[in-house]
Amino acid sequence: MAGAIEQKLASLGIRLHAAPAPVANYVGFVRTGNLLFVSGQVCFDPLGKLIAKGKLGAGVSIEQGQLAARGCGINLLAQVKAALGDLDKVVRVVRLGGFINSAPDFLDGPKVLNGASDLMVEVFGDKGRHARTTVGVASLPADASVEVEGTFEVA
Repeated sequence: MAGAIEQKLASLGIRLHAAPAPVANYVGFVRTGNLLFVSGQVCFDPLGKLIAKGKLGAGVSIEQGQLAARGCGINLLAQVKAALGDLDKVVRVVRLGGFINSAPDFLDGPKVLNGASDLMVEVFGDKGRHARTTVGVASLPADASVEVEGTFEVA
């Protein structure tokens, strides 16, 4: 039987897929004590296609970027599920770090990353409120528009 968090995901129309495999010499997550660090997740959909490709402010809209950030958040949750087996073991979303593939004059990265932040609050309620950093970057792997990493307190 699915736990409360997976039931919440289902009510939002979200079905977690298998956690994306790392593409280089790193692991998808590391747990130390009661903290789970999840490696950066780019905005691949469950079929491995980018949700948004290219630069924000140069062909990719804020709305497309928000959907991409939400996709990154779903990939983070898939990694958390792989690490813990049960999303109900998440005590708190501690921090998200977002990387926005940005044109040099694009200043709305925080609006884009709200796609992932809003998802965490929708799923976990107050336990989903977190610290955050958003950084505009010149490029991301596969020309993804967004990448998000996360730190979770776990039981």
